[in-house]
Amino acid sequence: MQDRFHVFLGRGAAALIAVALAAGGATLMALALAVSLALPARAAFGGTMPNDSFYSFKTQTLAGKPADLGQYAGKVTLVVNVASKCGYTPQYKGLEALYQQYSGKGFAVLGFPSNDFGGQEPGSPEEIRTFCERNYGVTFPMFAKLVTKAGPDQSPIYQFLGKTGDLPSWNFCKYLVGKDGKVIAFFPSKVTPEDKELRGAIDVALAK
Repeated sequence: MQDRFHVFLGRGAAALIAVALAAGGATLMALALAVSLALPARAAFGGTMPNDSFYSFKTQTLAGKPADLGQYAGKVTLVVNVASKCGYTPQYKGLEALYQQYSGKGFAVLGFPSNDFGGQEPGSPEEIRTFCERNYGVTFPMFAKLVTKAGPDQSPIYQFLGKTGDLPSWNFCKYLVGKDGKVIAFFPSKVTPEDKELRGAIDVALAK
């Protein structure tokens, strides 16, 4: 399991073994335990988010409008650095399907275009939007292009995500973020949106 994704542990309540058993498999049982530990219980979500929460950040939409990630507090999100000219670009289709399947349950995919790897996202915001809508029917939230790599130009969002010890090594790396804004798990590019362990982690996080 460790060579496929990383789970980040914190304090929390009892494991959600029933969810894992419903999904089947010892791997998902272990993941249920890890996710339950990574998700501390909260009575309510609202007001000012703490600085150690992903949902404390503000950014811009792909259209250049202000965007407060606090609007996703209380939801489970999958944060993905996306690109239009990558071998993994077809994952857009699976990410949209994931969004359609789970969005009504308190889940969102958040796409952050980046030109960090191989210069594979050179387009303007309008070019990116048109490409995603025309080729993959993307409706999940897309945000302004940013830098994921460590350095002076790195986005504060990815400075925060990088505190887990994992930064993207290529396009379409995925962070699963819990309802409290804490990172639950990191999935590398090769883990597709259809992957059973990724979906199992989402199920467990939503059930918390």
